Parts: sequence; C-alpha cells; structure tokens
Amino acid sequence: MSYPGTIKAFHFHRYQTDCWVPVQGIFQVALVDLRKQLASFGTRNTLYLGALRPWQVLIPPGVAHGYKVVGPDNGILVYVTDQFYNPKDEGRIVYNDPQIRYDWETQHK
Repeated sequence: MSYPGTIKAFHFHRYQTDCWVPVQGIFQVALVDLRKQLASFGTRNTLYLGALRPWQVLIPPGVAHGYKVVGPDNGILVYVTDQFYNPKDEGRIVYNDPQIRYDWETQHK
C-alpha cells in the first residue's frame, strides 16, 4: 500500500518481467525504455491505472518503471514476476534523474 502523492521510481530489471495490477486507488505509471539496441530506446510512456481502468501492465526487462499514487485514496498494487528475486538483476534510478526528465505532474491526456 502507498499513500496519495507517493512516488516509487525508478527501477529496472535485466532479466525479470513484472506484471502490475492495481487493486485500489489510481496510479500514474511511468515507463522508460532503456534498451539501447531497440529503436524505442529513450521512449517514455505514462499510463493511468486503477479501479476505473483495471488494466494489467506487463513490464519487460530493460524498461525502467515506477509510479505515483494520484487522487485522494491509498493505492494498492499487486505484482507478480516471472523469476525469483535476485538483487543482482535489479537497477535503480532516482525518480527525478535529469537524463530521464520524467514529469511527475499529472499528465492531462
């Protein structure tokens, strides 16, 4: 569970795939492609997920991801992975990294 306004970002995996499912609250999910070998390298995407949009998000290896809980309610995110936890597989990037330049304000789309 995370409280409104909480930002948890960014992290990525070298081998693990994550599947995120929001079960309470509204999440602003941020995705940044770090896979240099692909044409999509550097692409950023924002998704809004929650009770009114109960999507699952499949996050492949090499895509940095994080979220912000938006709205007045606490957020609960359930996630599953295709591998057991391995601390050597995970990388972290600060949420306001100047190279990523992700805008954590609400994106009106």
